[in-house]
Amino acid sequence: MSALFTSALAASAEAASGQHYPQGTLYVVATPIGNLADISLRALYLLGLVDTIACEDTRHTQTMLRAYGIDKSGGQLIALHQHNEAQAAQTVIDHLRLGQRVAYVSDAGTPGISDPGARLVAAVRAQNLRCMPLPGPSSVTTVLSAAGIADDQPGGFVFAGFLSSKAAERERAVLALAAETRAVVLLEAPHRIEALALALASLGARAVTIGRELTKQFEEIATVSAQDLPGWLAQDANRLRGEFALVVHPAPTETATTQDTRILKLLLEQLPLKTAVKLAADITGEPRNTLYQTALDLKSASAD
Repeated sequence: MSALFTSALAASAEAASGQHYPQGTLYVVATPIGNLADISLRALYLLGLVDTIACEDTRHTQTMLRAYGIDKSGGQLIALHQHNEAQAAQTVIDHLRLGQRVAYVSDAGTPGISDPGARLVAAVRAQNLRCMPLPGPSSVTTVLSAAGIADDQPGGFVFAGFLSSKAAERERAVLALAAETRAVVLLEAPHRIEALALALASLGARAVTIGRELTKQFEEIATVSAQDLPGWLAQDANRLRGEFALVVHPAPTETATTQDTRILKLLLEQLPLKTAVKLAADITGEPRNTLYQTALDLKSASAD
């Protein structure tokens, strides 16, 4: 397979070898999220140049390097993942102090964004050692670019990443999303996507763009209403496979009072009145007395 990238390696050397790569530096390198051809020329050159590569999974990284025709021995790879990040960071720091160039790669995409790497960078910077990012693929920006968020909608987006695997905490997080007027990017694993879809369904008609297996052969991108998301997944068993990145589109423009009432109503459907009022006050910042009266009015209206 490496023969496919022979010309890419030559191009990377021609394009990037004349640039400066200081010793004693940690290089934070973005790698493909699925499609091997998405690697940058600078990343290819740098991965061949460095003395050591710290990585989330040494076997996964070694397979990727060999696909590109980059030869690194097992001794040049350091396992650094969420379970050993603090300890392994010290090993990386020791290599940097010896003047080595060290690259860090996660299993896919840009390190430190819902992947290990952030603690490593913080530890290296705390020792006044240099970090240099090599930008590239990210599921966050990839799904956003295909979501079609219009310029006239509220600006910016919120990156929420993976919500809690605990049902109650996940539902509270989704209730908080109901009050967010900007787009929200979520990530999810295949074994939890159905639970997330059911939780998001409470957002009703709010649009959700779901990206599955982004950049891979069976990539699928669709936009449906939040309430239709569980049904969309159920239409095809293949839709439960692969990694997911989702964009919850900005909430339709509405008055603050209408928004607060909608949040309170969602809470009342699941919780006792006093608990719903307390959580609504925490989420919206509105006075409890005002929300309590609104809750009584909603209860009275539903009883009629």
